[in-house]
Amino acid sequence: MVDVLPLVEARLSTALGRPDARAAVTFLGTDRIEVLRFQEGDVVRYATLGMSAHPMTDPTAMLADPVKGPRAELVLSVRAGVAETDKVLRALAVLAASPQVEGVVVASGASLDVGGPLWPGAPFTTVLVGEGGGLVEDLELDEPMDPVRFLPLLPMTPNEAAWKRVHGAGALQERWLTNGTDLRDPVRRSVPLD
Repeated sequence: MVDVLPLVEARLSTALGRPDARAAVTFLGTDRIEVLRFQEGDVVRYATLGMSAHPMTDPTAMLADPVKGPRAELVLSVRAGVAETDKVLRALAVLAASPQVEGVVVASGASLDVGGPLWPGAPFTTVLVGEGGGLVEDLELDEPMDPVRFLPLLPMTPNEAAWKRVHGAGALQERWLTNGTDLRDPVRRSVPLD
């Protein structure tokens, strides 16, 4: 079976440039998750590397298929120099390990909660998983493996996360768009929700 991680790292480097930093986290009973940092002008991007090593499995499935199933990595983009966003590494690694630890399938439209601020002083504890295929193209793998999707993470304030649970991801994204919300602003306030 092919090791997908070198292919994933090559795709990230092609799309985002050469990473200027990396950190690795290993949780008991899981594979190592790395977080790569890419700096481009005033935007810093953090991408996970390791989540796609195995396909995500439906928690109701009797057996985990070692080949077939969705694969993904997570990408977070924020404005540089405004907050201590480099401390988001552990939170991203926790989210990337959640398919192995909790048996969840991470997909577009899902909310992922880290149980605390994404970084020190962050107004966000939850992220909305966006649609893949934009910033980093999907990575096609040999059949019968599913492609690796690079899913953007959009930080949500607690009020936005609660509103999204009631109204849905599409309605929240529409609200952000209507209000011209800068989703890369690491200290932004909640969008008006009334």
